[in-house]
Amino acid sequence: MPAITIPPAARLLLVFALGALMPLGFSPYHLVALPIVALAILMRLGQAQPVRMGYVFGLGWFVTGAWWLAPTVHIYGGLPWYAAALVVCLVGAILAIFPALWMGLSHGLMRRLAYPSAVLLVYPMMIMPVAWLRGHIFTGLPWESLGNLVVDTPALGWLSVVGVYGAACLPVAAASCLWALSCQAHRRAGIAATLIWLLVLGATPNITMPQSPIVHAALVQPNIAQEHKWDANFLASTMHTLTQLSSTQAKQADMIVWPEAAVPFYFENNPIWNSWLQQQMASWHTPVVFGGIKYFPDSKTSQNGLYLFTPSDGFSGFVGKHHLVPFGEYVPSWLPWVHTLVPDIGDFREARDAGVLQLGQHIVGSLICYESIFPEEARARVKAGAQVLVVVTNDAWYGTSPAAWQHLQAARVRAVEEGRFVLRAGNTGVTAVIAPNGRVVQSIPWWTASVLLGKYQWMYRHTLYQKWGDMGILVLWGLGALLLIILQVYRPKWGGSDATQ
Repeated sequence: MPAITIPPAARLLLVFALGALMPLGFSPYHLVALPIVALAILMRLGQAQPVRMGYVFGLGWFVTGAWWLAPTVHIYGGLPWYAAALVVCLVGAILAIFPALWMGLSHGLMRRLAYPSAVLLVYPMMIMPVAWLRGHIFTGLPWESLGNLVVDTPALGWLSVVGVYGAACLPVAAASCLWALSCQAHRRAGIAATLIWLLVLGATPNITMPQSPIVHAALVQPNIAQEHKWDANFLASTMHTLTQLSSTQAKQADMIVWPEAAVPFYFENNPIWNSWLQQQMASWHTPVVFGGIKYFPDSKTSQNGLYLFTPSDGFSGFVGKHHLVPFGEYVPSWLPWVHTLVPDIGDFREARDAGVLQLGQHIVGSLICYESIFPEEARARVKAGAQVLVVVTNDAWYGTSPAAWQHLQAARVRAVEEGRFVLRAGNTGVTAVIAPNGRVVQSIPWWTASVLLGKYQWMYRHTLYQKWGDMGILVLWGLGALLLIILQVYRPKWGGSDATQ
């Protein structure tokens, strides 16, 4: 098949448009085939200028994927619309570096190989370290991680083995097969690779559900408007909404969960509300896990975290948030003039605790909002003994944009990686119970004041990902490198001779 000839300007626009299709593969759209097709065409068009094409593709992906940041920083950060638009463009410009890096590294390796069709291995191999890097460098931002696509496919079981960064190779491998099948010089190699990919899909590990007893959690969704959340004039309304919703399900629940920063005041500074709240909770005879802020007078700092209230011991535990949101919960020391988005609250400090709460004979793992997009945070909680993961969040910042559903999708991936039920309580939603197989088994409509009486089970088994973490990426890399060496040595004639076709 002759090489595709497209004018340079039109090629850049096409690649940008292909990148703009990527968010449609994620929740709430779940059009997983679109990113695979887009990546396959990028591989075809990006042969001549891989870094440039990868960067333009990344711009299309992350600028359109992060559009919801504009109304967020405009409404709650007070930025004018033009500055809000610049924030989105800046985020896109930074994150676009990673697709450019992936394309550049892939083609750099290909130039050193004597077997052109080995690109079928190189693309999936190189995406894994790049995905890992995006999740860690500059505190990490693995939003719309390619591995998240797997949770909505029959291959989701591999998340329990190699995690979200390792699973990024699966959609890229599918795209590589599609690319090879479209090139006459690589068609035979593409057919062989497709058969191997189907075998990998067929070998997806099964996720079995336990036979342990069913327990219940009342997940409260108060639907407090963001502009009222920190307004003292609405404090009474907020507290009465939370307690009234909780009281409707307290007798049926083994645990009550309130969302992130549900109690918008320092207990130390509000003894009257402190006493009233404890009286309400004590009357339910049910443990309550709730989001709140804690002040540390010695350091004059605050932590965003989770409190535990038990009828017998009162406030018996607190764990703080470990992974803070840059510019939202703290200002980097090298940018002291930038204000946080949360009004009237100083910079938070990150927690150093284990991130778990002791609830009788059981251990609850805490993931606070932003933390749920990071696999290492969930893994640390389970390593500390967590038998269920509680995600508390306030996604009111995102409005009715897809961001809230993408946030939920990340929590589904954490459930599969760790083999744990996830109890997710959101201020405006999405409030849901997620099973260890990644399925949302119960939920309530978002942007409504309601409470979900969710069923879950305490889990004790450990997945391979929980045991080994991202070491699975190294194993996949080793297998890929071994196969590349074999191909280099034998140089099969059916692989073609021109990687650019």
